[in-house]
Amino acid sequence: MSVTHRELQINGIRMHIAEQGSGPLILMCHGWPELWYSWRHQLPALADAGYHVVVPDMRGFGATEAPADASAYSILHTVGDMVALVEALNEREAIIIGHDWGAPVAWNAAMMRPDLFKAVVGMSVPHRPRSAEPPLTLLRQAGMQEYYWFYFQTPGVAETEFERDVPVTMRKLLYGVSGNVPVDRQNPLIVPAGTGFLDRLAVPEKLPDWLREKDVERMASEYQRTGFRGGLNLYRNIDRNWELTAPWHNAQIRQPALFIAGTRDPVIAGKRGEIAIEHMSQAVPGVKKVMIEGAGHWIQQERPEQVNAAVLEFLKSR
Repeated sequence: MSVTHRELQINGIRMHIAEQGSGPLILMCHGWPELWYSWRHQLPALADAGYHVVVPDMRGFGATEAPADASAYSILHTVGDMVALVEALNEREAIIIGHDWGAPVAWNAAMMRPDLFKAVVGMSVPHRPRSAEPPLTLLRQAGMQEYYWFYFQTPGVAETEFERDVPVTMRKLLYGVSGNVPVDRQNPLIVPAGTGFLDRLAVPEKLPDWLREKDVERMASEYQRTGFRGGLNLYRNIDRNWELTAPWHNAQIRQPALFIAGTRDPVIAGKRGEIAIEHMSQAVPGVKKVMIEGAGHWIQQERPEQVNAAVLEFLKSR
């Protein structure tokens, strides 16, 4: 039983999926800057446990179509893709799992369509309930104008930096927010004026054990072909997503839910991360949390055995 690939027309775009196994449906949503390949360790483990595991290249990534208009990357589009994918697979329900940008897709899919998504797992990015004001406004009020979300807003700026030398970019991104970086690193999510996102990230002299040269080459070759704009457009809808999700203000996710993250992930580090996890508990009553000591942001790649065990235990407990 090996991984197979095909393309489907869903929600107005052509979507590439990788799949393995048979049984209840699990959808797995990757983040930025990733591909279906980020779930390479989870596909066989969940398939062997008796599930039909489907892993798309998300909208704008890899072999999936990338609409030119940045407005086509809102949370309603990405959740809509997952709803349409369930229907295209002739299923009536699914378990949804997401990492990084795929986590908000998974959380929001569970919140918006509890009839369809019966359980949810989010990795590295906790569910953030809708705030009283737009997210970028709140960051400005907190004096965080150098947070990387702002650097990603202007089309062409981050693309130019990342596409200058894609293999180096991928090595820096995959290593730079992992748990292998020295503890005294500068915050990699802050981009001071006049610098680029990659400036604070080192190229590792030797790749960590969890990341092979062929993994970097596979990711880099795909981004050399597609560029980075599709995924960056997700960030350009952050405030628009706030506007579009007004009908779900103060909504809760009541399905079985699991959150997995590494203790050395800069996304959840510090006071801001603590607050985000605390607010998640209010919006997702009963959410189970698994924190993996020493792991960084690429949790399912860095610690696949621990992640797989946590997910399988969660699925069994349902």
